[in-house]
Amino acid sequence: MTLGQRRPVLQAPAVQALFILCAALILALFAGQAVELLFGVALSSLPFAFLHGALAAGIACLRRMASWWAPILFFFPPAAVLVNSLHLPPALFLAIFLFLLLLFWSTFRSQVPFYPSGQATWDAVAALLPTDRPLRVIDIGSGLGGAVLYLSRVRADSRFIGIELAPLPWLVSQVRALLTRSRGAFVRGDYTRLDFHDYDAIFAYLSPAAMTALWQKARAEMRPGTLLLSYEFIIEDTQPDVVMHPKEKGPALYAWRM
Repeated sequence: MTLGQRRPVLQAPAVQALFILCAALILALFAGQAVELLFGVALSSLPFAFLHGALAAGIACLRRMASWWAPILFFFPPAAVLVNSLHLPPALFLAIFLFLLLLFWSTFRSQVPFYPSGQATWDAVAALLPTDRPLRVIDIGSGLGGAVLYLSRVRADSRFIGIELAPLPWLVSQVRALLTRSRGAFVRGDYTRLDFHDYDAIFAYLSPAAMTALWQKARAEMRPGTLLLSYEFIIEDTQPDVVMHPKEKGPALYAWRM
């Protein structure tokens, strides 16, 4: 995907997963009829749901989707059957849907889900930042704002900003900043529309699917001497200048000097 280009909605993994579930349902219906004709056994709802899920997971593997989609697709139909058997009120499903929509927002398109980090990671980020001058640092995909709030306290000389697309995490960040009177700032928006030239360091905790485009944007826009930091997810075929492990046997923090 070229820099600044958006993936068409129909090619988004979540949309593909929906199509796979529909195709697997059709196959499961044919398979269920075949079992009934050959063996005289009609599949009940739960075994049929597991058949549906197994077919969906198999299609996902054949299409070489990301590894996490196979278990999601396998367990989704049985989970739907089990939840339906509880006879929960429809309003509860609507409330859950709205909450997840506000939390994850356009994850289906961006492929960047909500990933919280932690203080050990933030301390590692602080250790890598230059200390000889004030900095302007942005956390792209800032979630609930923990990194920005913490780093604003430990590096009071510098300016830390978080950008988050999902409304609920952004709102929580704003409230936390107001309550703690933090110098950190939060904006709601898409980091792909930022000009990376404005920042001395960029911290990212995204997903493997976003790393290639992030690197292309960083190479095109970041100034010489600036720093790109990524927690857990590395950029393929690009050797980092620094690799740190904030927690023993935990994910790495990678750094590239532009």
